[in-house]
Amino acid sequence: VQLQASGGGLVQAGGSRRLSCEFSGLTFSDYVIGWFRQAPGKQREFVAAISASGTSTYYQNSVQGRFAISRDNAKNTVYLQMNSLKPEDTAVYYCAADRTTATGRLMPLLVYDWWGQGTQVTVSS
Repeated sequence: VQLQASGGGLVQAGGSRRLSCEFSGLTFSDYVIGWFRQAPGKQREFVAAISASGTSTYYQNSVQGRFAISRDNAKNTVYLQMNSLKPEDTAVYYCAADRTTATGRLMPLLVYDWWGQGTQVTVSS
């Protein structure tokens, strides 16, 4: 499995950005896809995840209502739409995959087997 994250960049506070995670190698629709982020000097944290079927999503509290995760199984791609961005959203964002039927609150707890290379998002105040 290979994951390619893209879409990062510099954005002003209050702005929007859409990240993409392109999946290749195996059957995309078998995999939960999660987004994580790591800010300088901080531990990596869970941001959002979407189930293999696409019917279940889960978000970290701090992004709930601002971020939206979606998937296009025809394009083997997961998107993270980020709105109302704040300086504290600045981080390297990673997508990850795990082959499971888990849904909901289980998704942040998964041991994700595959990781992308990360894309930098910088939010200026």
